Amino acid sequence: MSGMVVGYGNPNEADVRLMMMKIKHRGPYAEGLFQNGRVIMSQNYLRADLPSSQGAFPIPASRGNGDTLRICYDGQMGDCKPLAKRNAVPDGPLMEERLLLTLYERYGHTMVQHLDDAIFSFVISDGDDFLAARDLLGIKTLFYGFKNGTLYLASELKSLTEITSDVYEFPPGHVMDMNGRLTPFAALPENPPALWDKTVDDMAEEIRSIVQESLESRVDFSLPIGSLLSGGLDSSIVTALACRAFRDRFGPDALFSTFAVGVGESEDILMARKVAAHCGTEHHELIVDLDQILELLPKVIYYLESFDPSLVRSAVSNFLVSRLARKHRLEVVLSGEGGDEIFCGYAYLKSFPQEELFRRQMECIGYLHNNASLRLDRMNLCHGLRVVAPLISGKLLNYAMRIPAEYKQRIEGEDKIEKWIFRRAFEDLLPKEVAWRTKQEFSQGSGSARPLPRHFETVITDEAFEEARLRFPMIRTKEELAYFRMFIEHFGEERAVATVGQWISAD
Repeated sequence: MSGMVVGYGNPNEADVRLMMMKIKHRGPYAEGLFQNGRVIMSQNYLRADLPSSQGAFPIPASRGNGDTLRICYDGQMGDCKPLAKRNAVPDGPLMEERLLLTLYERYGHTMVQHLDDAIFSFVISDGDDFLAARDLLGIKTLFYGFKNGTLYLASELKSLTEITSDVYEFPPGHVMDMNGRLTPFAALPENPPALWDKTVDDMAEEIRSIVQESLESRVDFSLPIGSLLSGGLDSSIVTALACRAFRDRFGPDALFSTFAVGVGESEDILMARKVAAHCGTEHHELIVDLDQILELLPKVIYYLESFDPSLVRSAVSNFLVSRLARKHRLEVVLSGEGGDEIFCGYAYLKSFPQEELFRRQMECIGYLHNNASLRLDRMNLCHGLRVVAPLISGKLLNYAMRIPAEYKQRIEGEDKIEKWIFRRAFEDLLPKEVAWRTKQEFSQGSGSARPLPRHFETVITDEAFEEARLRFPMIRTKEELAYFRMFIEHFGEERAVATVGQWISAD
């Protein structure tokens, strides 16, 4: 987890430094700038990503003819160690960066085809050749823009709008070459792969194994760590597995930290308490009211870079719980993000017939890059926290795509149980009322979903809403209009608005 700014063509160093100042929160521990030929590259890092603040940043390739080949990188690689071993990259600090540089030297612009279990955005350049890339799901954010014919890239939109209004989201699953040409390197499948012919018990056991492996490959517990615990299924599973691994390392009496937030005594708060008690964690919670949320909204939207109502509501809760974790001096937090997309957890998916579920699931996953992934990235990094989401795993997604639809949505009577196979896999690890709790969006469970729409219905007139919609037809509700106003105050009304993803419903 870190931040980057790159200028290619005829970049201005003052612009690059100004852009980096806007994302200092992404890496307050270490920062560096490299200039050579046609490129200026700047990178910062969190303490959780570096053993030492000393060194050359951005990271150079370790080759005999100098250190001009550099990488700016933000990401996580679940299969880093086996991939590094196959490519003779030695163990040690910054292995992911060194591995990516090695892959680039061996395979050039086709190197992305070798990244099977990774989320990433990166830029590699030696001052002449140039390659930028973003992972298929768009979990790691990246934007680009132009000023005076020069290409600029940055981890966050706010960096670019500081110097230009000609800004764009870097599309997921693409690479960009030195001419600014975008080329897709992967796409979500249009048709389901061959389905598993396995028993429910076998699939449940294999899901448990993949999730456990994903956690172990991404977390080593070497830094202060805790879990963001909503009380929902996904964060509860991640918490329970992390608690077990934490005690395996530090002893049976070691206390793993968990954090929860709610508007009043919300359902999330109550369920998080149950999970914390069940797992025996050192539990921390924060209860807030509507006035506190309203006060935070401009800051949340500034860091989030969105005005989508469902995303903003959930981001407020995420901002608060991450800030709470940071106050307790954590460096790394675990998140349950990804489970709903992988196992069809969203309630709206129940309205489709099972033969249509795969297509709708891929559509849902396609929203990640400019919706839920923003919350995952921004609301933690704005507090200088590294976030790890073990359920966002290429191996887990590939496995889950082959699970028959009737096990993702189990029909019982006139209802469907979402994420049925995932619940079955981990039901013995959690209290029954948590393992089989009906899916709620983070904003619903935390209590922020109801008061915010009601508030803006009362403070924005019908006339003001209709007038705004004439200029900006994409605005669907008065609540969205309020967030839109805050957004354009920070980022303007021009191309920045087009980078915002809107969820299927504003309600």
